Amino acid sequence: MRVAILSSEAVPFAKTGGLADVAGALPKALREHGVDASLVLPLYEQIDRKQLREQIIDNLAVEWGDGGSTRARVWYSEAAGAPTFLIDAPEYFQRNSIYGFRDDHERFAFFCRASLALFKRLGTPPEMVHLNDWHSGFAAVELRVRRWSDPFFSRTRTLLSIHNLAYQGTFDPAELPRMGFGSHERRDPFIANGAASALKAGLISSDALSTVSRRYAQEIQTAEHGHGLEWILRARRDRLVGITNGVDYDIWNPATDKHLAAHYNADDLTGKRICKLDLLRSFGLPENLERPIIATVSRLTSQKGYDLIKEAAGKMLATGAYFIALGSGAKEYEDFLQALRGSAPGQVGVFVGFNDPLAHKIEAGADIFLMPSLYEPCGLNQMYSTRYGTVPVVRATGGLDDTVQDFDRVSGTGNGFKFQRYDAGSMLEKVYEALYCYAEPEVWKKIQLNGMSVDNSWRAAAEKYINLYRAVMNM
Repeated sequence: MRVAILSSEAVPFAKTGGLADVAGALPKALREHGVDASLVLPLYEQIDRKQLREQIIDNLAVEWGDGGSTRARVWYSEAAGAPTFLIDAPEYFQRNSIYGFRDDHERFAFFCRASLALFKRLGTPPEMVHLNDWHSGFAAVELRVRRWSDPFFSRTRTLLSIHNLAYQGTFDPAELPRMGFGSHERRDPFIANGAASALKAGLISSDALSTVSRRYAQEIQTAEHGHGLEWILRARRDRLVGITNGVDYDIWNPATDKHLAAHYNADDLTGKRICKLDLLRSFGLPENLERPIIATVSRLTSQKGYDLIKEAAGKMLATGAYFIALGSGAKEYEDFLQALRGSAPGQVGVFVGFNDPLAHKIEAGADIFLMPSLYEPCGLNQMYSTRYGTVPVVRATGGLDDTVQDFDRVSGTGNGFKFQRYDAGSMLEKVYEALYCYAEPEVWKKIQLNGMSVDNSWRAAAEKYINLYRAVMNM
């Protein structure tokens, strides 16, 4: 099976969120199952050129505009553990960030067109093109049209994975013709409420749809979580599957993690105390190993539950626990964290920005990981946490609900704590419950080991994707 994965970002090349983790890990996991999987993404300015092996194409002809064409180059890498092709078009991708530009729709439309041109230069058509989020919705439309007009793509099928339905890639429909989407069969899938939406086009045009957890697949069919596209998802529910993301255990493993002060595993947790001490030192906090550390690593947005954290912070600190936060985002929440640290410098540690080594240190050194998301398509940090013996406290939404099981003292089952209602009081109740359990070392160790025993690796997720690919190709 020949599978090409298109993504706007992927580790270790470029990352802003969980999409990059998935796109970087899935091709490698698929290849371990015997699938001929490759990855295609843009060559951004921020990508370390040392990760590139060689330039393999210096004159890729890309159909662009209304009957016109332009040129791009293509670089090759195996830094992600799978063949990776990077589209080099400086006009679109040599910028100081991945997203956030007025012409983002044009940039990723070009990326999709260049990817299709790349497939033809490589010689053998992919049987499956796995698309990700709105950035690749343009490719879904083009491949559906070309299936009937271009024999090269006649047997190619498409799967679109939805990582976050809130981001829909909307733009002025007047832009469509100059990007080569002027004919009605190319234009019509984009139109939604007077605007053009690349995600809507992908949802309409792809052969099948997936999203990153079973619960989120159900939620996005409702008005509350559908962001105006729930009608499409309900209409195509027979083509919609929820597959929970995996964790790349080559990167996230406390027994081998290169960023940790000490290694440990489920048989010997001694190293976790050393990691806790190292974390406290990293933030200049008092070295009291008996006090629990409550931590969070996320974008600072209301989606991630920062409204609740802001409301409940004083009461959490009143328990005597440390609070450590890593992330960046809305100025309101950045200012809140800085003020919180200023009010309790002996209890609060804050790093505003992204720091991958520090994220690993937090997962290993913290006792409780807080994820009170308003919605969460999948979430990865709760799975990193359980792997590292750090107990998650989450809201029961999306992938958090699928991957965290509430601890039951009677049966001894469960790997964390989760609350239902989106309010600070409900969150605090579960934080208090977790702290009560932390005060009982044997109970706490049981919860830790329950979490560490769960297999959230990409092995199982890759098998589900392979089964889905086969089903789509037989449709």
